[in-house]
Amino acid sequence: MNQLTPSQIVKELDKYIIGQDDAKKSVAVALRNRYRRQQLSDEMKDEITPKNIIMIGPTGVGKTEIARRLAKLVNAPFIKVEATKYTEVGYVGRDVESMVRDLVTVAIQMVKEREMARVREKATDAVNERLLDAIYPESKSRPSRNAYELFIGGRPASQQPQNTQTLPTPENLQAREDYRRRLINGELEDMVIELEVTDNSSIPIGVIGQNGDDTTMNVGGILQGLLPQKKKKRKMTVSSAREILINEESQKLLDMDAINEEGLRSAEQEGIIFLDEIDKICGSGATNGPDVSREGVQRDILPIVEGCTVSTKYGPVKTDYMLFIGAGAFHTQKVSDLIPELQGRFPITVRLNSLTEEDFRKILTQPQNAIIKQYTELLRTEGVELKFDEDALELLARMAYMENDTEENIGARRLYTVIEKLLEDLSFHAPEYDCGDFTVTKEYVQSIFKDEEEGFTKDMSKFIL
Repeated sequence: MNQLTPSQIVKELDKYIIGQDDAKKSVAVALRNRYRRQQLSDEMKDEITPKNIIMIGPTGVGKTEIARRLAKLVNAPFIKVEATKYTEVGYVGRDVESMVRDLVTVAIQMVKEREMARVREKATDAVNERLLDAIYPESKSRPSRNAYELFIGGRPASQQPQNTQTLPTPENLQAREDYRRRLINGELEDMVIELEVTDNSSIPIGVIGQNGDDTTMNVGGILQGLLPQKKKKRKMTVSSAREILINEESQKLLDMDAINEEGLRSAEQEGIIFLDEIDKICGSGATNGPDVSREGVQRDILPIVEGCTVSTKYGPVKTDYMLFIGAGAFHTQKVSDLIPELQGRFPITVRLNSLTEEDFRKILTQPQNAIIKQYTELLRTEGVELKFDEDALELLARMAYMENDTEENIGARRLYTVIEKLLEDLSFHAPEYDCGDFTVTKEYVQSIFKDEEEGFTKDMSKFIL
């Protein structure tokens, strides 16, 4: 994070989101302030809390994408929650504290994946040995163990068998080394072997917590260290077995206590919670009906945003330094309709603009995940090289803009509707398509959307004087 200046953060966001410079600037400053805070003394650091943000704008203009890309940019724990799924305490619905618990779970999973990637190379050596045992086991004969041996750990001296183990011959060792070389070189990936793996199909024993959350301890997890793990034999290819065994061996090398501790720290100091549809919990001042519950949700969310300690099954976590980003269309409501205490916890308000025809044109081609690029790669797998004329792109952008203008405005998501209909026939016949290239021209677009274009003309005629 320390190498990303606000301008560099905006440049990274520009790769995926068109326009909305004010929103990008606000989140870039908020992210940079986190780095600045880490450089301060502990005494001053505790006094500085994030400046939460509310994004105002219609659907499909990039509110969620900005927040998600921001978190991915710095590998920060991130969750998106719908404010409308929470209800006032005492009503049926999820407890607002569950959003913090969900964030902690995400943070711990991220740390775990990072640690598993770190120990993967070390785990690979143990995996190769287990695969080699399944492919070409050493010549060893072991006596069966009776109940006495299982509980005591051995047999009485008078009953110790003689010559219980036969050493492998040099020929066996040479053959095993040959298989080892072929295994490491990837020559045996399609070989079917029988392997003994951990049986995870058993349902863990647990206690249901209040409101159905996950704060209660898992009794199965406690007993896991006391009871032997169940094993089962499975037939699979070497390549499939490798992934299963790498996961098992990596788990053995992990320090879960340290991972949980780092996950809690990451959630506290770097976590981002995106509160979508926050405008839907605004009340109109009525003293009865649904407005009462909506205001109750705001009051329940307030201590989370203000800063409190939430109990999780991994330990307590503080919300003081988490970044909260609220978002909503605010068509019929205003930010001032939120309760004053909650407004004060979102000091930065930024408005996102509706998309213009030129914005649609850029969205089609410029972002790294542009929809045109996605379909080009998809059809390339069928041997079809998809191309678009400039006139066709301009017409598609105009049609998406006009559909949003004459019907429901769903922002950039309208492009998926337009492109999906445009390429429906081509996608259907692509496996049997003989030619290598297919160019989408303006005439082809007009032939596909002939009925829609006539409808646009009729709808727009009422605005002409």
